[in-house]
Amino acid sequence: MANRAMVTTPSKPISLKEFLALPETKPASEYIDGKIIQKPMPKGKHITIQTELSTAINVALKPQKIARAFSELRCTFGGRSTVPDVTVFTWNRIPRDDNGEIANSFEVAPDWTVEILSPEQSQTRVIKNILHCLDNGTKLGWLIDPQEQSMLVYFPKQQPAFFETATDVLPVPDFAQDFKLTLGELFGWLLD
Repeated sequence: MANRAMVTTPSKPISLKEFLALPETKPASEYIDGKIIQKPMPKGKHITIQTELSTAINVALKPQKIARAFSELRCTFGGRSTVPDVTVFTWNRIPRDDNGEIANSFEVAPDWTVEILSPEQSQTRVIKNILHCLDNGTKLGWLIDPQEQSMLVYFPKQQPAFFETATDVLPVPDFAQDFKLTLGELFGWLLD
């Protein structure tokens, strides 16, 4: 049986603040347009790409304190609370607590957002989340489709670009120029 995203419309409207006070769910639930939407449980291809991509970005950008990638990090901004598959924050924008440690709450848009489409997931809903990020300051959004072995890349106020050839070098935000990846390398992680 397919694991479909569950949409919950509470009997009485729930505020973002009330949503954030609820216990976390597994898989994560998101708050979008007053609705609670539970993400589908990630499966093998999804989690492999997510883990490898986060690691590869961190290997390229974290040692120089340029940026850091996070997997399944709740980001709350612009009236929504979503959990992108991978978020990347430039070093100086990573929320910190009073001790200088990484904060528990991220209430800003990421600099780069990555979503990996699951077969039972609504592509439209995922694209809306990427566009919401771009409308709130995100510099680049990736939508990876493991089934089609392709990617849509979203830029602020510009037409998306489609990548489907293994030799395609994938665009990254300006701050991530030290990170190079082809589409073939990305999907090659599924063979390792």
